[in-house]
Amino acid sequence: MKQSIKEFALGLGVDDVGFAAVADYNSPRSPKIETISPDIKSMIVLAYKELSSCASPDKDTAMSGRQAVYEFARAANYRVARYLESKYHAKAFTVPGSNPFAMLKETGGAVGQVSLRHAAKAAGLGVFGRHNLIIHPRFGTRVNFSAVLSDLDLPSDPPLSDQLCTECNLCVEECPARALDEEGKTIVNDCFKNSQPYGLGANIAFWKKVLAASPEEQKRMMGSVDYWRLYQSILVGNQYYCFNCMSVCPIGTEI
Repeated sequence: MKQSIKEFALGLGVDDVGFAAVADYNSPRSPKIETISPDIKSMIVLAYKELSSCASPDKDTAMSGRQAVYEFARAANYRVARYLESKYHAKAFTVPGSNPFAMLKETGGAVGQVSLRHAAKAAGLGVFGRHNLIIHPRFGTRVNFSAVLSDLDLPSDPPLSDQLCTECNLCVEECPARALDEEGKTIVNDCFKNSQPYGLGANIAFWKKVLAASPEEQKRMMGSVDYWRLYQSILVGNQYYCFNCMSVCPIGTEI
């Protein structure tokens, strides 16, 4: 069954596929899988190589490449889920590579229902690096993941035991937010302020200023680039303006 599912996913253009039993998945911050459904037994994790545009100094171009990956991943998720339902009469639940995810005050809107990094590790698709991202044995850090959860009883693929990270510390040194200074931890809010300057926090701050401003100042603010960027971000989703931890990592750049 696993081979059939893997061949189907690879036939869609997915770059790699791994399987994890829910019992082998452990994410310290995400909700328990049973909160999605008590029937879920396994995770099919799909891997996608990042485009080379992720290293572009033009961050709009870099983000465009990331959005392309997200759109393809969402379509692949749907196709794999439909395959599980039609061929194996399974229950299937798709987990996208990015939003939507739960926007809760308890998590600051920074924790997904499923941690795709921990799912990828459980499925044998990679290991954590110094940047707290997954390093894939072929694609290095330049990889994204999505997943399909199911009630099929699929055993986990063997975990990777190789130490892929070279501990070069480039990711730490090149992080403008200093969000990786403490090993094993990412200071998410500091990262977001830099990588998503037009995210939720910036949106709230902008509208607070608008409410407190004079009518003339409000008109000026509506014509500002900041407002235009916020508007675009609301329309198309989170806009990342920093890919340093991924783009400077030397692992996998030759692919």
